[in-house]
Amino acid sequence: MTSDARRAALLHGPIVRTMLALALPTLMVIGAQTFVAVLEAYWISQLGTDAVAGVSLVLPLLVLMGTMSNGGIGGGVSSAVARAVGAGRTSDADALLAHAVGIAVLFGGGFTVVMLIGGPSIYTALGGSGAALETALAYSRWVFGLAIPIWLVNLIGAALRGAGEVRLPARISLGGALVLMPVVPTLMFGFGPLPRLGIAGAGIALAIYYGGALIVLARYLRGRTGVLTLTRHPLAPHHVRAIMGVGLISAIGTVTASLTTVVITGAVGGYGAEALAGFGIASRVDSLLVPLLFGLGTAVVTMVGAATGAGDDARARQVAWTAAAIAFAATEAIGLLLYLWPAGWNGIFSRDPAVLAAGNAYFAVVAPLYGVIGLGLVLFFACQGRGTMGWPFAAGIARLTLTAAAAWSLAGSGASLPVLFGAVAAGVVLFGAINIYGFWRGS
Repeated sequence: MTSDARRAALLHGPIVRTMLALALPTLMVIGAQTFVAVLEAYWISQLGTDAVAGVSLVLPLLVLMGTMSNGGIGGGVSSAVARAVGAGRTSDADALLAHAVGIAVLFGGGFTVVMLIGGPSIYTALGGSGAALETALAYSRWVFGLAIPIWLVNLIGAALRGAGEVRLPARISLGGALVLMPVVPTLMFGFGPLPRLGIAGAGIALAIYYGGALIVLARYLRGRTGVLTLTRHPLAPHHVRAIMGVGLISAIGTVTASLTTVVITGAVGGYGAEALAGFGIASRVDSLLVPLLFGLGTAVVTMVGAATGAGDDARARQVAWTAAAIAFAATEAIGLLLYLWPAGWNGIFSRDPAVLAAGNAYFAVVAPLYGVIGLGLVLFFACQGRGTMGWPFAAGIARLTLTAAAAWSLAGSGASLPVLFGAVAAGVVLFGAINIYGFWRGS
């Protein structure tokens, strides 16, 4: 499909069909990646409760980096490129890609330095100790040592999706998922002459994936035959503002979301390793919902951004509310299934009664509200496409403030885990309500 045909589809094509054409390749890939993540969680569980608890300490910060690079700064890249494409400014779209590469190196390097130096203190503050802390540090050294390649792959993919090219990032991710399925257990547990590497094996597998993905993307962007071309561009403040004006506020939003998880993780850590492991297993579903919604959200950013660039606010609104309805229905169905059958998920990873009790309690309180999470996140993406992030920013801050205050107060008073998880539920409701109101107000 030519660039003009892509632009015409974004601006004038049937909303649901165009949205699905953009979202389905990403959703298929995320489905494969989700399967790999579930398998990885299972393989890690075979290393014991301390391994599960250790990875649970790292997971909120790893999710933070992923959401910042994909949905945060990456959302700013997609939005800026989509608005440039919608307005017919192809040369600006290429320049925005070059600026995105520089931003990826800057932010990726920052994550590497902060986590390699501050990781021990952070994980200890979250309740890590003994074997769980050692596992967390071993896993953390690998995943955050790869921060620059991860940021490069994610921001380049965001730029391509903003231009309407979803198939190449999808093929790369799907190919990587197929490679990781046999490679991760082989490296973790050994095979033939290959030694058993334990948790470090999962990190080495990530290095193989992101290194290969970066090579494929670089060859495509230097070939001058795709929707975007990577060439040298002088630093232009207006391009930085186009990305960071949306991306920085979005990134702060992802930070508040991850800090919310970190706060809950720290509060649950006071209830013991079994409670932490159970919470980590159950709340992994929350972290899996984000990439699933990201598949739909990337389509929303691209379509809303293109419509906004072309000055068609009515179409932008119609795209957003249609996507919000789809997201609510899908995530609420998942939540109700887990509410009714929590053992269908938690029982995969543990047989420890205390671990299962904690995980089941989380689903009993939070899972029925997954539809609100889906709706709120899609409207977050719609605001990215429009370039107006004030209300989503307020929603994230309000959720963090309420959840943090309630969780630590309840933990300090000796409240039970289900009551503590009620703080998570209250924050979800507040987040969804503010995002609905903010997009309805349109500013």
